[in-house]
Amino acid sequence: MKRSQFLASLLALPAAILLPGCEKTDPAAPASSGKKLTVAFMPKSKGNSYFIACEKGAREAAQELGVELLFDGPTNTDPAKQNEIVENWITLGVDVMAVACENREGISGALKKAQDKGIKVVTYDSDTTPDARAFFVNQATPQGIAEALMDEAARLCAEEGEFAIITATLTAANMNEWRKHIESRLAAKYPKMKLVDTKPCDDQKDKAQAEATNLMSAYPALKCIMAICSPAVPGAAEAIKQAGKTGAVKLTGLGLPSENRAYLKEGVTQSVILWRVADLGYLAIQAAVASGNATLKPGAKTFKAGRLGELEIEETSIILGKPFIFNKENVDQFDF
Repeated sequence: MKRSQFLASLLALPAAILLPGCEKTDPAAPASSGKKLTVAFMPKSKGNSYFIACEKGAREAAQELGVELLFDGPTNTDPAKQNEIVENWITLGVDVMAVACENREGISGALKKAQDKGIKVVTYDSDTTPDARAFFVNQATPQGIAEALMDEAARLCAEEGEFAIITATLTAANMNEWRKHIESRLAAKYPKMKLVDTKPCDDQKDKAQAEATNLMSAYPALKCIMAICSPAVPGAAEAIKQAGKTGAVKLTGLGLPSENRAYLKEGVTQSVILWRVADLGYLAIQAAVASGNATLKPGAKTFKAGRLGELEIEETSIILGKPFIFNKENVDQFDF
């Protein structure tokens, strides 16, 4: 997204306070060899609008930093295809990989092999095992995302009743982490609410619509659907609309404002929660280039990421920002 000072002020992290000895990094600093880096950038699926927005930010950063960007990924979520693409990039001899991992453990072997060949690896959006990459570019902390989702669902349900989750896949590492924290928040704060089911949609809007329809049929008392991948939100919204349950079954989840604006305006969807998606892709390439240039090193506490400014690093996770709630009152202020 190219905009908006309003969004920037809401989502940008505060500048970290530097303690003596904290390392600052600048991805624009050139490598000592002067070699132009080749950075390979992989989404979970190329057709997902979320990752199309990520690609936009990635290309912005690549142009800004003067590196060659290779973009490839499965057409639909496919862990085996991700491994195949990583193997191809190893053969091509790319300098750095930035990967959104569909299967945390399943891709780790291929990424470790890349590291053994001298290729730097960072992950973004969804992590692999820590030994298979140098840094993880995290949109927000898993706990922060999960608590925002659970608190919003509880607000919509007046803190009681049944709700269900629609996720991308049951192997998606980031979403499994979110679900763990959602269930923890549920147990700690909302004893009158019950999570009745979790269904995968394979990152497909049509399948999310079908799953939402099935959920409403299987659980007549269902009060809310929480959709935690971007195609699932409009898919579930269409199911609620066609079932004539607008307002009766509440809907929230992680989604793009552009894909949900009409449903928000109609009152089918009550809210969507997200971060600046293009900035996630931008940050992933900034971190990848800095890792490839060896200007981002283990132990760094902050990272200077171009137009995003200075961001915090928690252990090996570079944190983009905090979740934000979009609703019918504010959605027209955003264009992504």
